[in-house]
Amino acid sequence: MTSIGGAEMVDWNLAVATATRFVRPGPDVSREEARAVVAELRRHAKAAEVHVRGFTRMIPDGHEPKDTPVLVVDRAGWIQANVAGFRELLKPLLDKMQERRSGSAGSAMLGAVGGKVTGVELGMLLSFLASRVLGQYETFAPATRELPAGDPSGPGAGGGRLLLVAPNIVHVERELEVDPHDFRLWVCLHEETHRTQFTGVPWLRDHLEGEIQSFLGETEVDPMTVLERFREAAQSLSGARPEGEEDESGRSIVELVQTPAQREILSRLTAVMSLLEGHADFVMDGVGPDVVPSVAEIREKFQQRRARGASRLDQALRKLLGLDAKLRQYRDGERFVRSVVEEVGMDGFNRVWTSPNTLPTKAEIAKPADWVARVHRKADS
Repeated sequence: MTSIGGAEMVDWNLAVATATRFVRPGPDVSREEARAVVAELRRHAKAAEVHVRGFTRMIPDGHEPKDTPVLVVDRAGWIQANVAGFRELLKPLLDKMQERRSGSAGSAMLGAVGGKVTGVELGMLLSFLASRVLGQYETFAPATRELPAGDPSGPGAGGGRLLLVAPNIVHVERELEVDPHDFRLWVCLHEETHRTQFTGVPWLRDHLEGEIQSFLGETEVDPMTVLERFREAAQSLSGARPEGEEDESGRSIVELVQTPAQREILSRLTAVMSLLEGHADFVMDGVGPDVVPSVAEIREKFQQRRARGASRLDQALRKLLGLDAKLRQYRDGERFVRSVVEEVGMDGFNRVWTSPNTLPTKAEIAKPADWVARVHRKADS
């Protein structure tokens, strides 16, 4: 735990307890149905591995990477896993905030606010997200007895674990009124692509972690400002803040903590995340017609759901948390992958995984031809 003025800055256990308490209940399913859903998701995850590897050709024969676990979890399990991940990734930031505030005039007030309040606020945000995530390849969280993870060390190891959030998948398939068996496989294709990206590209995990840590290490924002930002989001969730009230700055939490150096790092991170998300969407739709009979209906309804959004409260929270940017990443990244594959084929596209230098820039995501010119024409000349 990081502490300031003798008080924990984030009470992680309270964050888990709060999120678990306030997360929305999942769909009404019988115990037998729940077991059947879990079993089917595990089967689909295994089948998706074969389909994704065959389509992407990212992992050559004879170069099998170390395996990483596939875990079917409920919303509470997703919360536990993500708190562990946040704790790992945010440690450098919290350490820096402690150093800046230690001994200052405001440290006593921050200590009074303390980890209890921050834990509650983080828990409220996680409770909001826990009912919306269908699946996630979790790259950085440490393994626990309840939530094992792959070994990040050694050749060909990707680390991490694949989480499939069963109640959320069931909720969305019912909401969209699509074939549940097809939808579950369709989701698994997307998430398995992320798993293949990290297990098939050994340097990707360390590169991404290095960029994130550099971003956090450059943070110079006052800790009270960060806490206030979390508080605004928590108040929106609890109803303490009127639903129609707009945030004065209109900026997300991520946008709030940007120095000039961070803007450069964030630009690179945005490009990488757009690539990963867009690639997963591209693969999901590319494999889909052969193995998911109702893929066209699923895609159309799912896109409508994304575009439609939800209440003004939901939209405000998405903006505050930067989730609108994530939706743009799906769209822009998928367009980049599709354009490159159409021009140079799948094997030509796979040059993107050669090294950090062959990753697209943010500008190249918007102009795929520029990436092709830089990576292919220079290499082939």
